[in-house]
Amino acid sequence: MTDDTGASGALLTRRGLLGAFAATAVCAAPTFSKAAGFLRGAGDVRTLYMNNARTGETMKTIYWIEGKYIGEALKETNFFFRDWRRNEVKGIDNRTIDIIAATHRLVDATEPFLLLSGYRSPATNQMLRSKGRGVARNSLHMQGKAADLRLPSRSVRQVARAAASCAAGGVGKYTGSNFTHVDCGQVRAWGR
Repeated sequence: MTDDTGASGALLTRRGLLGAFAATAVCAAPTFSKAAGFLRGAGDVRTLYMNNARTGETMKTIYWIEGKYIGEALKETNFFFRDWRRNEVKGIDNRTIDIIAATHRLVDATEPFLLLSGYRSPATNQMLRSKGRGVARNSLHMQGKAADLRLPSRSVRQVARAAASCAAGGVGKYTGSNFTHVDCGQVRAWGR
């Protein structure tokens, strides 16, 4: 059902994504250049504001300042996105973090994203697949490249539209379950 393998096609490079963040053109339609403008804010500062639906934890951190990722903030993010079932931590791809931050700014929300699923260990991914939950065999969640998100004040379509405007990875709409999947794999979209 879900194909978030990122197996073929052009992948957005880190340099390409950072270049998009540096773009300054602003159009009427929501575009990645608009996301770059939102992320710029007061100087070049990027923040992540999230609640973890599974652990009850809240994270509000500045993870990027003036062209540099902040190591301690990325460690905090990796722990926050951990596989809570097995308490396993994996490095979350910075591109995924950037997509989440840009999406949050584009939807102009003040409340945090709700993280439903971040990193999944292979064992957890297999367990979820065996329960028939539409989980991809080679899910990008296992590589730390995907997140399933909910924003109470915005619809799945609004979040998905903002994420898709970044043109930086996969975006899946799961309206029946009220969440949006984002990843830094191949640019693609699915769901209704």
